Amino acid sequence: MEKPFTITFPSGASATVVYVDPSVDLEQLMQDMGLARQRPVLVVIGGASKLSQEDFNRVRRLFIEVLAPLAQKWQATVIDGGTDAGVMRLMGQARLEVSGSFPLVGVIPVGLAILPEQTAPSADAAALEPNHSHFILVPGSTWGDESSWIADFASTLTDADDSVTILINGGEVSWLDASQSVQSERSLIVVAGSGRTADVLATALQGETTDERAKAIVASGLVRAIDLETGSKTLTQMIEEIFAREP
Repeated sequence: MEKPFTITFPSGASATVVYVDPSVDLEQLMQDMGLARQRPVLVVIGGASKLSQEDFNRVRRLFIEVLAPLAQKWQATVIDGGTDAGVMRLMGQARLEVSGSFPLVGVIPVGLAILPEQTAPSADAAALEPNHSHFILVPGSTWGDESSWIADFASTLTDADDSVTILINGGEVSWLDASQSVQSERSLIVVAGSGRTADVLATALQGETTDERAKAIVASGLVRAIDLETGSKTLTQMIEEIFAREP
């Protein structure tokens, strides 16, 4: 593992970045990056594709009114995919809007990450979201290569009982992320009405899906759903209950 270094975005915001290899000591990595073991952890997965403008605005409000304020209140470490798109962009923008100081960690395959003032390493690469505080660049050059790393980093930072994964919308990679979450025994809250993967899983909770991936994830007993239109208060209560648990 190389030593962490600092990058600066055109906005003037800065972030700590580290490249890791498969043999990395995760506990040492977190210490080197200044991430505390005892924090609660919030993992955000999914996307924001094919949403109507009205539903997109509802999703955006969840980040600004629920996720970012709760992360700030509890000084939770938030982990996501780190790129300047979809739910990662919404999480970063919400952190900026609430003047958040909580750690926001993006985990990205090294072959797909475009750092400031660098050229794209591949045609599928994406820029980093500029309001994250940390980025961990992991081995890989395909979207989904980061999924197991996201789950492992969350488990390194805190016990499964003190963490939660939120799924909003999402495509094929979100199935990997959701599966990794429940394999790590982490609660998974899906936002019903946000579309795609989240809606398939919400339907599976009612026993009405034919997607075997959904059946396997729901069978973990760790999946719950809230409604995009009316579920802000419920989502807040669910996360508060998890973060407030005694160790």
